[in-house]
Parts: sequence; structure tokens; C-alpha cells
Amino acid sequence: MNTLLWGALPYIAFVLLVAGIVWRYRYDKFGWTTRSSEIYESKLLKIASPLFHYGILFVLAGHLLGLFVPASWTDAVGADEHVYHLFSLYGGTAAGVLTLAGIAMLLYRRRTKAPVFRATTVNDKVMYLFLVAALVLGMWAKIAHSSLTEGYDYRGTIAVWARSLFTLQPEIGRMDGVPLLYRVHAVVGMVLIALVPYTRLIHMFSAPVQYLFRPYIVYRSRDERQIGSRKDPRGWERTKL
Repeated sequence: MNTLLWGALPYIAFVLLVAGIVWRYRYDKFGWTTRSSEIYESKLLKIASPLFHYGILFVLAGHLLGLFVPASWTDAVGADEHVYHLFSLYGGTAAGVLTLAGIAMLLYRRRTKAPVFRATTVNDKVMYLFLVAALVLGMWAKIAHSSLTEGYDYRGTIAVWARSLFTLQPEIGRMDGVPLLYRVHAVVGMVLIALVPYTRLIHMFSAPVQYLFRPYIVYRSRDERQIGSRKDPRGWERTKL
């Protein structure tokens, strides 16, 4: 089981991720979208969407820092284990709360607004299930195994295992003794990564780069003085020769 979870599942998730992105780009470009429901309801969306997106960006940044930046690097800049623990505890919890608040509002909106709920697919429900589970499990694991002075040092176990995946020699033994909540969180996270290309989460790989180079759009207001008192025609007019 350990070999399957920590030696095979990460690569299976990665293959599904890459294959799904390629498949969606080649055969489903018009479906590469969030399927926005703003047309049905926008007031709540304007609050919930920024909360979720900014929160999830901080969560992802925290995971990248914790998993792929060795402790020796943070020690070198003066951030010892205690400082890192406090940053991870308070910063990570704040980011998680922000993200969960946003996704809770999005789910409330999706369930209570009839047109939005009718546009919700089974695919969306599965995506929300794994996304919420990953967030809740991550926060639960962090809080359950932390105090104000110290916490579980996952940078010596989970992070080393995660970095070893890139060498194609996963150090499975590093996951022995890791608290159950962290292990379940890791498994759910890998399943979520595998699901990304096949859900609306695919839009995270899109960036409006072309907007940086497109020409300016010029808007001109209608000058009534130039138009005069001529009324707009009711319909089609014959061209005057």
C-alpha cells in the first residue's frame, strides 16, 4: 500500500494531469473555461470569487514554499524552524480561512440561486467535494499537530519525499510515521491534481497574455451637436444615391 500511495500515485496523478491538459487543448478548446455563471447572479459572486481566488493563491504559495524550499535555505536567510512554524501556522490558517470563506459563499450561491444550481453538473460536485476536503484536511492537520511554540516538522518528512519524486527515486520511507491527517490530505491532494484538467479548474492554466500586447481600444461618446435634430430611423432606409 505504501508503494502504491507514495511511489505510484504521484506519477499517476502527474500523467493524468499532463494528458488531460493536452487533450483539453487539442480537442476541447471551447470547453476550456470556468463556465461562468455571472449572468445569473453577480452581487454575491463579486465578493466570493476574489476571496476564494486570492485565498487559494496564498495556499498554493505556502505549499510550494513548504514542500520545495529546503529548511537550510530558510535558515540561511534567518528564518529558523520556530519562525517558519509561526509563519506557517498563522499565515497558512489565515489563507485557509479566506479560501474556505470564499468557497462557502460560492457553494451557498450555487445552491440557493436556481439558475446557477441548474447549471451545476456532476463534474462540478465531484470537484467541489475534493477541493473542500483537501482544504479542510490540510487546516485540520496543521492545527491538530501544532501549538503556539512548535508543530509537526513536515519539512523533514513529507517535503523530502515530495522533492525525491523529481529524481524518480521516491523516498517512500519518509512517509512512515507521518500523522494520518497529513497522509490523507496528501492523497486527496494528489487525486485533486489528477482531476484538474477534467473540471472547470482547468482555467488555472490560462492567462490572458495577449491583453498585454493588444492595441488600445478607443471609445468615443456620441456628440449630439454633430448629429443635430435628426431622429434615428425606425428601420431600414433606402440608400440615397
